[in-house]
Amino acid sequence: MPTYDLVVIGAGPVGENVADRATQGGLTAVIVEAELVGGECSYWACMPSKALLTPIMALDAARAVDGAKQAVTGSLDVEAVLARRDKFVEHFDDSGQVSWLTSAGIDLVRGHGRISGVREVTVTDSGGVETVLTARHAVAVCTGTTATIPAVPGLTETKPWTSREATSAHKIPASLIILGGGVVATEMATAYAAFGSSVTVLSRSELLGGLEPFAGEMVSAHLKEAGADIRIGASPVSVHRSNGVVTVELPDGETLTADEFLVATGRTPASSDIGLDTIGLESGGYLKVDETMRVQAVPEGWLYAVGDVNGRVLLTHQGKYQARAAGDVIAARALGGAVDDAAWGKHVATADQASVPAVVFTQPEIGTVGLTAAKAEKAYANIKVVDYEIGNVAGAHLHADDYVGKARMVVDTDREVIVGMTFVGPEVGEMIHSATIAVVGQVRISRLWHAVPSYPTMSEIWLRLLETYGR
Repeated sequence: MPTYDLVVIGAGPVGENVADRATQGGLTAVIVEAELVGGECSYWACMPSKALLTPIMALDAARAVDGAKQAVTGSLDVEAVLARRDKFVEHFDDSGQVSWLTSAGIDLVRGHGRISGVREVTVTDSGGVETVLTARHAVAVCTGTTATIPAVPGLTETKPWTSREATSAHKIPASLIILGGGVVATEMATAYAAFGSSVTVLSRSELLGGLEPFAGEMVSAHLKEAGADIRIGASPVSVHRSNGVVTVELPDGETLTADEFLVATGRTPASSDIGLDTIGLESGGYLKVDETMRVQAVPEGWLYAVGDVNGRVLLTHQGKYQARAAGDVIAARALGGAVDDAAWGKHVATADQASVPAVVFTQPEIGTVGLTAAKAEKAYANIKVVDYEIGNVAGAHLHADDYVGKARMVVDTDREVIVGMTFVGPEVGEMIHSATIAVVGQVRISRLWHAVPSYPTMSEIWLRLLETYGR
C-alpha cells in the first residue's frame, strides 16, 4: 500500500495548491485525478470562457475609440476565437500540468478516488485496477462541483449543454436557449450573441440577482442591444429534442425552439461517489468545515474539504486561497508546528466571510468585493451608500469616447470603513483588487484620502467616491 503524509482527491487548482503547500511544508503528497490535471477551471470554466470573451471585448474596445474604430473593417472571426480558446486549454492535453506536479515533488495516481477507510483512499483506474493509498496525516477532498440539472420533464433526455459544452464547443449553434440568470448564463449569452447565435435567456428572476440591482440591469440592457431575448420569470414546464431541434414549453403554453439548450442553474457538490458513507458521512452534499478546512463531522481531524466542495465560496481564486491555508495547516499539524487559526491568521480563510472579490466577464464587465448595500444593511447598524457614474471620470474617456459605467461604495459609518464595492463598466475587472485591499485591510476613509489616484486613469473614481461621501 503506497503511503504518503497527505492524499488529495482532485487535481484542479485547489487540489494542486493543497498538495503544493503541504510539500513545501515538508510533507509527502499524492494527488488522485479521474480526468485532466488542472481541473474544471483550466479546461471547461474560467480559462476557456474568458478566452472566448476577451476577443469580443477587445473588438468592442477598439470600436469605442475614435481613430481606432475607423481601422476596424471586419467582424469577429469566430473560428479564430475558437482556435485561440483551444490553445488556452492546451487542446485538452494536461502533460504540462503533470510536469508541474513532478517538478513540485507531488505524485499522481490517475483514476476515480473513493475514501475506503480512515486515512485511506482506493483509486480505480479506467481499466478497473484498484490502488489503495494510505495517509499518515490527512486526506483532502478537492472534488469541486458539477452542473445542476433541474427536474424539468424531458430535460435530461434532451442531453442539454452545461458550461462544459458551452465553453468547449467547436460549432456555433444558429440558436441557443439558456436556462438561468447567473454568471454562467450571462457570460455565455454575451459570448454566443457575439458569435451570431440567436440567444434566448430564461431566468426565474432578474439577471445576476446576487449583485447590486444596477449590475444586472446594465448587463440585461446590453444583451438586448446585442439581439438576445431576455425572458424574466420564465421557467420551462417541459423540454424535448426531436430531429436535432430542442422544443421548450413555457407555462403559458408558448413554445420556443433552438438548436441547443444550455442549463446554467447552479452547481451541485461532487461528493456523491467519493466514499463518504464508508466513514459514516452522508454523500451528495457540501462538506461543512471549520475555518482551517477540516471536516467538522470527523472528530479525529484527518479529513479536509477544500474549495467548492465545502460550499463556502464557489470561486476558483477563493478555493486556492483556502488551499494555501489548508496545505500549510496540514503540514503544521503533522510536524507539530504552531497553528495560527485566529481571524486573519495564516491557517484560516477569514476572507470567505465578507471580503470575497469576483469579476463577471459580461458586457459591461462587473467587479465586486464584499457586501451589497442590501446585505450591508442587515449586517451593520449604520451604512452609507455612495454611487458615482464612472463615465464622469476623465480617465474613463481615454478607454471609450462614450464610457458608460457605475460605481457603488458601501461604508460602515460607525467604523468609517468600506464593506462593499461594485464597479460596472468596460475594463473594471482590473480595478477591483484596490477595493479588495481596502475592504480586507479595513482601511479607514480618512486614510484613503491619502491614497492618491494617478491622473488621468479610471482609478480616479476613488477620489470621486470619497468626495461624494464627504470628509
